[in-house]
Amino acid sequence: MPGADHSEHSTEQAEASAQAAVTAEPQAVVRALPLVAIVGRPNVGKSTLFNRLAGERRSIVGDEPGITRDRIYGEAEWNGHRFRIVDTGGIVPDDDALIPANILKQASAAIGEAQALVWVVDARKGTTPLDEELAGLLRSTGKRVLVAANKADSARLDADAGEFFSFGFEDVFPVSAEHGNGLGEMLDALVAEFEESSEAAPDGGPRELRLAIVGRPNVGKSSLLNRLLGEERVIVSPVAGTTRDAVDTLVEAEGQRFRVIDTAGIRRKGKTDEMAEKLSVIMARKSLERADVAIVVIDAADGVAALDANIAGYAHEAGCSIIIAVNKWDAVPNKETGTPALFERNLRDKMKFLEWAPVVTISALTGQRVEKLLPLVLRANEARNRRIQTSQLNDFFERNVAQPRGGGAPAPVKGGVSRLRVQYMTQVGVRPPRFVVFTAGGKPGLHFSYERYLMNRLREEFDFFATPIRLIERHKRRKSSQ
Repeated sequence: MPGADHSEHSTEQAEASAQAAVTAEPQAVVRALPLVAIVGRPNVGKSTLFNRLAGERRSIVGDEPGITRDRIYGEAEWNGHRFRIVDTGGIVPDDDALIPANILKQASAAIGEAQALVWVVDARKGTTPLDEELAGLLRSTGKRVLVAANKADSARLDADAGEFFSFGFEDVFPVSAEHGNGLGEMLDALVAEFEESSEAAPDGGPRELRLAIVGRPNVGKSSLLNRLLGEERVIVSPVAGTTRDAVDTLVEAEGQRFRVIDTAGIRRKGKTDEMAEKLSVIMARKSLERADVAIVVIDAADGVAALDANIAGYAHEAGCSIIIAVNKWDAVPNKETGTPALFERNLRDKMKFLEWAPVVTISALTGQRVEKLLPLVLRANEARNRRIQTSQLNDFFERNVAQPRGGGAPAPVKGGVSRLRVQYMTQVGVRPPRFVVFTAGGKPGLHFSYERYLMNRLREEFDFFATPIRLIERHKRRKSSQ
């Protein structure tokens, strides 16, 4: 089996798991591959098994029960058979608390769409009353159930796994998700009834657009994702920190395939006490590094906080194009005095580095103006992939930078005025657009005001909508005389 060892009880390895992407499968993009749901009570090793089968660390693992909450999807292959897998939160059938109840709801949805179920139990602890409840629930589905008696790391535990036959399921396999022991036999049995479909996953078409939804805890990120998808795909609750994994969902809209990443709420350093929440923040920041466009969600009722600017700064540093969505606008009192223009002025004052990012006031709860977001995201993605022809860039340089007599325009530098001159510029990359500015004379180091002037003019001239621009200075030094 592919995949490195990764213990559920190792914090160091759990932190490493936060560095990998998490893939979730949508309702909107249907694949023909069979789906296997990994289910069980909390802290039996479901996420460790998921990571082992997926061949990489994708779900957060740790010794704290209840870390996984939403459905996390991936793909696996065994003996030439490909199939999808979905990791679910730990099921507690009779718990009325909001989060466990929603976890059960998400797990039930995964069970409903799966062709087979892998029920993970703990061979070290043996059968428990909660296992007996789950056995009844799984039998009622009428679906094939394979029992993975996990943590069977010794011959004695292999023998003890036999007690799980008492639940009435024919397929019981002593396994170790951590070390990979026993998984081959279980997978042989699992794929034996799978027929590889000739229908392939959708290919071709435009490049997949990776869209991250980021913001402080409880600003409505998951509600916005559900509204964009038109279904309750992720758990939504008034409890801050409900989302922990960075959950990907594929969806097609506006003729474009989107990979929408719903991240955990990012808190200030020192405000995250639980290991799972610390790893969630790491994952949220890593998700920005693989995103094309970020929707930064701000709570209209709370106003713009310093942490909002920090989170937007993370997206800017990652090179994302940025759309600012001011959520819960329907809950803002006295709209006649608190107009969008007034709110935006305050926002711009606190986020001066994002003067180019569009602002949209929305309500994820009612759907107000949510339909405007994806067209803006598409426009931003088009801009960040734009490559300017050399002739157009030369013309821009002549009109905006070069002196009439040639030789480059004098440019202010850090610490005062010098003979530094901009000789020419060229585009060297996209996503985001990157330009090299060649200078000569004086000391290197363009003044920030001149850099801002160049970026503003480039943005206006070539419609680099909602996207950052990177300028790289290359200075030509004079050869010292002998």
